[in-house]
Amino acid sequence: MTSPAHPSTQHILAFDSGIGGLGIVRAIRTLCPAVSVSYLADTAVFPYGEQEDAFLIKRIVSLLSEAIQRLRPQAVVVACNTASTLTLDALRAACPDMPFIGCVPPIRWAARTTRTHVIGLLATRATSTRPYLSTLQALYAPDCTLIAHAAPGLAAHAEQVFRGHSVPDEAIRAEINGLFTRDCSDRLDTVGLGCTHYTFLLEQLRAVSPPGITWLDPAEAVARHTATVLSTLPPAPHRREPARAWFTAQPPECAALIKALPPYGFETIALWDTAQKAAPADALQKGCP
Repeated sequence: MTSPAHPSTQHILAFDSGIGGLGIVRAIRTLCPAVSVSYLADTAVFPYGEQEDAFLIKRIVSLLSEAIQRLRPQAVVVACNTASTLTLDALRAACPDMPFIGCVPPIRWAARTTRTHVIGLLATRATSTRPYLSTLQALYAPDCTLIAHAAPGLAAHAEQVFRGHSVPDEAIRAEINGLFTRDCSDRLDTVGLGCTHYTFLLEQLRAVSPPGITWLDPAEAVARHTATVLSTLPPAPHRREPARAWFTAQPPECAALIKALPPYGFETIALWDTAQKAAPADALQKGCP
């Protein structure tokens, strides 16, 4: 249950294109239960992984600049791999006084974990093809072969699972099959999650993949980094409103979505108006079936 934050409570904003960042929110709440967490999901243009880079940079910088002005967080967790790999530099330039914590593909972790030196990354199209990924490999896994596989439908499957639906194993297997059909796939032993949505499919991913694969979910690592940043910050001054889960457009099956939110610290969702004004907290509930 979310209650109004005490004036001395630290306050952060977590951001994603949909529900994927809630896995990181859960990890942050576990590590830092006293921290007030607001959540902003850009459902109006979900999924990010299939959008053009120039469009996303402009939109994310504008949206988060607006959210920072309105919500006054002390730090922002960009709980989205696509947004992090694309816009962190632009965000830091636009808001130089705001700490931004990103979520990037766990290439360094995979390189430290692998025994065969063949590692995989399961990600969106945007993350798997961006130069940022090549830079990570060159810096942290130069002696590893990287199989980067784009799974365009997997984030949508995660949204369904979050809402309580089951997704057939065959559908998950079809999305990840490209990891296991390369020339060196027989030596693949470690796969990192390159999209925060995939945390909600982790058990199913393990179940449908070949035996012996170690799957790496960076949610806890992002939460630990967030805790480290928060340890350097003072309490939030004059926090007046409860933390909420904001959405830029009414998400599909929002009644099922609302039902799934309490374990993540939210009881309802609210509509974010990009004209720098938020709709009433029950605005989306009224539109739910």
